[in-house]
Amino acid sequence: MSVLESAQALAFVLLVVFLSYILVILVPFLRRKPDPEGDPGSFSWHVFIPCRDEEVVIGKTLELLRAQFPQAHVWVVDDDSDDATADLVSAASHQDDMIHLVRRRRPLARTGKGDALNAAYRSLDSWLPAGVDRSSVIVLVVDADGHLAGNAFRQAAGPLAFGDPEVGAAQTAVWMSNLDDPDLQGGTGRERIKRSFGRYLVLMQDMEFRTTIAAMQSLRRHTLTVGLGGNGQFTRLSALDAIARTSGQPWHGALLEDYELAIHIMLGGYKTVYMHDTHVAQEALPDLRRLLTQRTRWCHGGMQCSTYLKRIFESSYFSNVGAIESSYFLIQPFIQIIGLVLWPTLFVTMVAQGALTMGSFAAWISAAWFIIPLIFATGVLPFALWGLVYRRQVTPEKNFMTGVAWGLGYWLYMYQNYVTVLRATYRLITGRHGWAKTRRNHEADVKLLAKEA
Repeated sequence: MSVLESAQALAFVLLVVFLSYILVILVPFLRRKPDPEGDPGSFSWHVFIPCRDEEVVIGKTLELLRAQFPQAHVWVVDDDSDDATADLVSAASHQDDMIHLVRRRRPLARTGKGDALNAAYRSLDSWLPAGVDRSSVIVLVVDADGHLAGNAFRQAAGPLAFGDPEVGAAQTAVWMSNLDDPDLQGGTGRERIKRSFGRYLVLMQDMEFRTTIAAMQSLRRHTLTVGLGGNGQFTRLSALDAIARTSGQPWHGALLEDYELAIHIMLGGYKTVYMHDTHVAQEALPDLRRLLTQRTRWCHGGMQCSTYLKRIFESSYFSNVGAIESSYFLIQPFIQIIGLVLWPTLFVTMVAQGALTMGSFAAWISAAWFIIPLIFATGVLPFALWGLVYRRQVTPEKNFMTGVAWGLGYWLYMYQNYVTVLRATYRLITGRHGWAKTRRNHEADVKLLAKEA
């Protein structure tokens, strides 16, 4: 078999696997039924909020959390912020003894979100009285801009979540909170174009989390390999204890510390579950540069977690289908790197050979016209269909063509994955493992105004 034939065979296999995966995640997602709720009074609740320069959002987050969930203790980890984050939280803690400030100082601070969460875990561990039933203590991680739905604790206490003693962790759905941000409206000239593009990015991120990622998580409910996110992540304290006993601390060094935690929980014999009927709302990024920075960190972290593949396949707690699903997720960045070389090379080769055989490009395309709809069916439709799913499930009042337009926009949006995987690969090869925080939207605005002044 020639090199070209081998490349064509590989491309065919990758295409079939990709299209099959889209079908496999879509069907359970469209067929899912609502989950039952439980009694939050059966558990004690502790919210961890890692903070680094979060003065623009932390006050509102604390206010909402304490109003919605008065039974929950809130542990805010200030990662040596340069702004007034610690002062705001300290003032709140003096007025409300359910709010706790955990302070970290450089050089031990600013070493990653996982380290900040470990500091909160140690503080909670020393605060809890001896003899407490740690399996009934639930730890929730939210970002400083995270706003939980009012039914979050009821869903987490349900029989399919922590009502099942085998469940060690649960992840909520994620929505974007700034779809109607007035700062992205209006304007003239270049400013209007910039704001329109910002609205597009926000919409695409909401679509991504509420369709594609939610569908992946719905499939993982069946394979028992639900991944955890950094926002809206519930964990049983006894599961964190088990990881700490075997690995030193619950959270580890990967840049995707949330998915890494999920792997450790599953390796420890606990189930992870997905709760689609509740959610946490967070800010989407209307700025392409910050979006690429965030996604590069996520992609890089996923590539770091691929080192767990051997342990996953050796573990008796992972079923065969679960190990396959996890491995497909973990090797996706490497498949994308192969695709960056493979697909353009095959396309150019196919066009060149066809044009030489038929005498001209026009003659070849006339004879091979079916290539165009084939490319659409395999390269565009698997992404564009999520626009119709989003319209149906989130905004049914919109017309069909709006869903089509959103789907085409989503297809274009997904090309950012190729930029981020290249950047992540470069960072991985060069050994750059630093954790870079993505600036909040209003934080970025404040810094821009300061710079202009």
